[in-house]
Amino acid sequence: QVQLVESGGGLVQPGGSLRLSCAVSGYIVSDNVMGWYRQAPGKEREFVAAITWNGINLGYADSVKGRFTISRDNTRNTVSLQMNSLKPDDTAVYYCNLHQTGRPYWGQGTQVTVSS
Repeated sequence: QVQLVESGGGLVQPGGSLRLSCAVSGYIVSDNVMGWYRQAPGKEREFVAAITWNGINLGYADSVKGRFTISRDNTRNTVSLQMNSLKPDDTAVYYCNLHQTGRPYWGQGTQVTVSS
């Protein structure tokens, strides 16, 4: 069984920064992709960023390019999302995603609120 647990969300003022982390446990294969998605109120879940098991960045959503950075630590089975220059439009529940053996796994989500 695979479990993903996100942490690091919270309330931040516009222009501020947050760092999200996701710890993965259970059966993990080496050939996987990890990423972050987000869902704002009344909107569909959307892709934010993804990274392969060997550290190749698979891209960012246009809305976060230049502000967010994804990274992973395979020794600790974690993936992180550094979010800088946050905007109110970044307010959403952020979900960690692991894709392996042909299926996705999701965390429970962590709330990020950008507001003054």
